[in-house]
Amino acid sequence: MIRITRGEESRLTSWFFEIDRGLLGAILCLVAVSIYAMISAGSAQAARMNPPQPWFYFLIKALPAYFVGVVALFATSMLNTKQIIRVSIIILILGAVGLLTTVAHPVIMKGSARWAHFGSFSFMPADILKPAFIMLTAWFLSKMHEKFGEDIIANKEAWKAKILSWWPYLIIFAVFAGIILLHPDLGTFLLYCGVLFAMLFVAGLPLKYIPLIGLAGAGVGAFALLTMSHIQERAKHIFHVEPYSQAWYSINSIKHGGLLGSGDEAFVKDTLPESTNDFVFSAIAEDCGAIVACALVLFLLYILLDLIKKAVHARDHFVVYAITGTAALFGLQICFNLATALHLFIDKGMTLPFISYGGVSFVSFCVLFGMLLAVMREEEWSR
Repeated sequence: MIRITRGEESRLTSWFFEIDRGLLGAILCLVAVSIYAMISAGSAQAARMNPPQPWFYFLIKALPAYFVGVVALFATSMLNTKQIIRVSIIILILGAVGLLTTVAHPVIMKGSARWAHFGSFSFMPADILKPAFIMLTAWFLSKMHEKFGEDIIANKEAWKAKILSWWPYLIIFAVFAGIILLHPDLGTFLLYCGVLFAMLFVAGLPLKYIPLIGLAGAGVGAFALLTMSHIQERAKHIFHVEPYSQAWYSINSIKHGGLLGSGDEAFVKDTLPESTNDFVFSAIAEDCGAIVACALVLFLLYILLDLIKKAVHARDHFVVYAITGTAALFGLQICFNLATALHLFIDKGMTLPFISYGGVSFVSFCVLFGMLLAVMREEEWSR
């Protein structure tokens, strides 16, 4: 039997012994759950298509995304910090072009112009931007520390009109976030703002500003409620479940699963909309039961807590902010998805990280976590 030892000098063996294999293994476990859901829920969703499709229809459609995502996960985990910044800039440019396309040539789908189209390929530019946003924000904050010291929020020099200062960053963020909000895509807008707030909080944002941020968030919510018809329509049903609505099917799917799951007798998911995407958790709960569904939530929580623990123990500012942003994005997106499935929040169409069907979203999370594994590996190696 061949055994890899640390004494063998090669890039692959160095990567193998330096990478966080626990976090990598957890991500691959989530991918395995996704494949199971794609077979189980996907077969039911394919059967009700017009015309009906074979049980493996969605699995076949998802295979390219699985392949590209897993390859990207391993490939980006082998990069160094400089390479990650360069890749992030390329992703930022591609995402920005896609985002501007939604403004120049808007195509309305499901009441929103958040999709960019190139031939037969459709994607959400906001999904592509996620890894670049977190890594470049982490890089920006770390450079701010190098130039202005520990107090980068209150330091007046940091607010002067310079290339490396708050104003250029905040203006660029406001433009991108404004386009996302006006699509309209309130959920993704709140997601980006929440991630930025988490990173700024770790950067030393004074507690006295938190009420102001809360008021600003309430203002955005009021603006959305007054100006966005689909938000108004969904808000009407937040306190009760409209029969035969998406939330109604989702809740009944979870109820029908019971404690141990319905298995082959699962039938509510046959009519559950987006059973491989927005409501994949409901489909898993009906198939496998509340015990397995709760175990999945605990596993997601374990990954989130592990990220927070790693952020606490990291020494390099860039690594701290990269982990913080990733944890915030991962945790917030889980909360949005589960709250939608349980009818605790208005429907937002947010994927469950690594589990929901969605090519660009899946690949983006793989790229993000691959980059995170790389920066953590580099910091651990430098100690």
